[in-house]
Amino acid sequence: MGIDVKICGLSTPEAVKAAAAGGARYIGFVFFPPSPRFVKPAVAAELGGYAPGSVIRVGLTVDADDAALAGIVADACVERLQLHGRETPERVAEVRRSFGLPVIKALPIAGADDVAAARAYEDVADMLLFDARPPAGADRPGGNALSFDWRLLADAKWRLPWMLAGGLTAANLAEAVHQSGAGTVDVSSGVEDQPGVKDILKIQEFLRMAERC
Repeated sequence: MGIDVKICGLSTPEAVKAAAAGGARYIGFVFFPPSPRFVKPAVAAELGGYAPGSVIRVGLTVDADDAALAGIVADACVERLQLHGRETPERVAEVRRSFGLPVIKALPIAGADDVAAARAYEDVADMLLFDARPPAGADRPGGNALSFDWRLLADAKWRLPWMLAGGLTAANLAEAVHQSGAGTVDVSSGVEDQPGVKDILKIQEFLRMAERC
């Protein structure tokens, strides 16, 4: 595959199978109740069983406390935690140390100042995820079908791997990769018919496009 892909917000066996069969490197499960993509940890564990062991299972949380994270780690069978809230660098380091799993820290981007602020997480996370800053009043920090100026990332050099998210679709993926220099991308709303409802054909199309990038 030309670039690595994470298909996030999966909630059905069919969607998991399509992601795995199409070559997705990561599959993501959302443990944030306000999201239309929310699943319980036990459901995520069952869904993860439809993908081969080579596919990395990621659990997305938003400002979760230790009790919630402990339940996810114990029951969901995920191999990485994605912190998609307002977690400070200190909190990211604490989660990584306490739960023994690699951590992906999602960071909202709207301008150059946000890119600069992301540097604070380089020494505490295992991977960064750059997503569009949500609109005022949004009830969730990601999965809002919004993009940002991908050129903000073009000349940035990072000491750890990173992925690009936010408003990606099969139609704009090639341009997003070209402008940002991303080697890994994350898609959720861009492969849906409506929030929380994955479209198998869109998953397949996105993964085919990623292979060409």
